[in-house]
Amino acid sequence: MKIVTLKIDNSIYEKFFWLLAHFSKNEIQILEQSDYVSDDVYLRSQQGMVESIKQARAEPEHLRVTLENLDW
Repeated sequence: MKIVTLKIDNSIYEKFFWLLAHFSKNEIQILEQSDYVSDDVYLRSQQGMVESIKQARAEPEHLRVTLENLDW
């Protein structure tokens, strides 16, 4: 199985779900539905995120971790 995240325009939303209804539940399952929000709105909605960013900005430069030293 594959998982795909889509952003669907309101003008075709009903038609798109009409199409999905023609597949069996073994073929397609709707795992989650939500309204689209920008990254900024989403991050601001996470508890403590804004405060965490403010604290990071206030950190002295000599204590900061550079991009090349981040452990991705």
